[in-house]
Amino acid sequence: MADAEDNVSIPQFNSLLQMDPYLKAYEKDFKRRYGLFQKQLCLLEEAEGGFDQFTRSYKTFGVQRLPDNSMIFREWAPAAEALFLTGDFNGWNKFSHPYQRMEFGKWELHIPRKEDHSPAVPHLSKLKVVVHTPAGERLYRISPWAKYVTKDESSVIYDWVHWDPPEPYFHRSPRPKKPKSLRVYESHVGIASPEGKVASYTNFTYNVLPRIKDLGYNCIQLMAIMEHAYYASFGYQVTSFFAASSRYGTPEELKELIDTAHSMGIIVLLDVVHSHASKNTEDGLNRFDGSDSCFFHGGPRGEHKQWDSRLFNYSSWEVLRFLLSNLRWWMEEYRFDGFRFDGVTSMLYHHHGLGVGFSGDYSEYFGLQVDEDSLLYLMLANHILHRLYEDCITIAEDVSGMPAMCRPVEEGGCGFDYRLAMAVPDKWIQILKELKDEDWNMGNIVYTLTNRRYSEKCIAYAESHDQALVGDKSLAFWLMDKEMYTNMSALIPMSPVIDRGIQLHKMIRLLTHGLGGEGYLNFMGNEFGHPEWLDFPRKGNNESYHYARRQFNLIDTDHLRYRQLYAFDRDMNRTEDKYGWLAAPPAFVSAKHEGDKVIIFERANVIFAFNFHPTKSYSNYRVAAGPPGKYKIKLDSDEVQYGGHGRLDHNTEFFTEPVPHNGKPNSMQVYIPCRTAIVLANEEIDYCY
Repeated sequence: MADAEDNVSIPQFNSLLQMDPYLKAYEKDFKRRYGLFQKQLCLLEEAEGGFDQFTRSYKTFGVQRLPDNSMIFREWAPAAEALFLTGDFNGWNKFSHPYQRMEFGKWELHIPRKEDHSPAVPHLSKLKVVVHTPAGERLYRISPWAKYVTKDESSVIYDWVHWDPPEPYFHRSPRPKKPKSLRVYESHVGIASPEGKVASYTNFTYNVLPRIKDLGYNCIQLMAIMEHAYYASFGYQVTSFFAASSRYGTPEELKELIDTAHSMGIIVLLDVVHSHASKNTEDGLNRFDGSDSCFFHGGPRGEHKQWDSRLFNYSSWEVLRFLLSNLRWWMEEYRFDGFRFDGVTSMLYHHHGLGVGFSGDYSEYFGLQVDEDSLLYLMLANHILHRLYEDCITIAEDVSGMPAMCRPVEEGGCGFDYRLAMAVPDKWIQILKELKDEDWNMGNIVYTLTNRRYSEKCIAYAESHDQALVGDKSLAFWLMDKEMYTNMSALIPMSPVIDRGIQLHKMIRLLTHGLGGEGYLNFMGNEFGHPEWLDFPRKGNNESYHYARRQFNLIDTDHLRYRQLYAFDRDMNRTEDKYGWLAAPPAFVSAKHEGDKVIIFERANVIFAFNFHPTKSYSNYRVAAGPPGKYKIKLDSDEVQYGGHGRLDHNTEFFTEPVPHNGKPNSMQVYIPCRTAIVLANEEIDYCY
């Protein structure tokens, strides 16, 4: 008798196998995964009327005000003995408003409107769900579906605050179309100010968005938006999944931020944390109904030992309702344009990636170590998001390199648009920590930047928030360290350390931008070589905000060299916007010369030339070229305005000769000064893309 998965038809599965014949050995695994996905979609259709209705459950759970101003409160608490609602509206009476037990562990409470026809629970009322357990406990809980939670300075526990403003924010700007080239500005609202405090949504809207626009980034990735009780967790210990963090302001102010970004043509992604949840009980999901499970796996499977957090039970129907509706909520209510999924590696495997060094052997991605419940959830999430929102973008933070992660679900893939190229920043840090300049290996650098799965898009980055945290250093800090505090004035000659640091900072970022992926990411402040690491207030630093800020004031000071790094980052993005290399097929690398310390490649008919040698300049270096014609310099890291030495004449025209070189039919001779990168474009080509 044939296996069930043998009968599963994956519409475009053959194209996946044609791209990577080594996957043929795991055809049954793909078919089984896709069969489970199809079955889940059918169940959603039968039980809930389809995924559209199912993912709108935020309109039926939690608090709902009906058109006549009566109210319905609905929760899922399968292990509870009884539920009551208490709060400002009933003088905190613990028994006056009991929920009624419904089917499948659900509870429901109807409250009529007041005599004056106003809602019984007005806007900004504080509430609690009182959970009675079979063991006789009385627990005070925040609804998992709470839209707004706040905390007094004197308290450690968040309060559930009913958010129902009389004049909700109206979005004025349509969502921008999905960019062909994705240039991501990874941002944290709370640190987006030079002041030592928690900055606001409004500050970001009016003071940071114009900088992002000026820099040429067309996408913002917002971190730490989902409410988290502990600020220093960087937003990765989520307590209230439907609540935008109140420490930065109100939900309406976040909506204004996103709407303003849209008016600038910038899309906004949410850093979504569905890989785990905070262990907090009084203001988190943990033990909501008094049981060890509810939203999570019971026992050891429900705990992440390294993160000290709870792990979702993705096989649970109501957990799927909660998480998929959560994605829909952020898309509909706040009009985010997509998500960067955090901790995907932890989700994909029962071992969570702990103690596992992924070698690239395909057997690591299949078999019993894969958590197919989690994998199915990610397939469902991507399928639903891309069906409902044509221009939605999803990014996977996966260090394992699972095949087909960024191929459509219809091919048997996981459905993400991009994955983060997480090996790239690790390589740059390793080089700066361990190697002298003369020992840099050009071939190894190129290999790291180009080692990605064919036809699966990557977002490359030289550094992200991970590299900026205490315990590590940003690239600028690795390069220049303490001299950044004393020698960054343009009014004095550059010291050897500052000279080296500024030149390599630009070259590393441009090489990553041009060669490393189909998208590019930068963490806020790193574009101008932010001089300090990132450290949130905590007991270990006496609750200081000194390092939990971004010193944008440094680029507003004309005589500081931070301004020069900012200008290069801006013009790097603007040059890409004109020529579109991120949207082009991978580059053709024509040279990676170890002795010369030179890397040359062509992408989107643009030629990139890098001379990493610390002292040697090359006056007539032969550079391979594809299309013949006249080339001119379009970006030059050695320009004085970027902190360079101004050794190149931008009026020079480089004409190709029909001299084959390094795999290309044409070539030309170019002057490449030491520690310089240049971008050359063919003046006779129309670069509209």
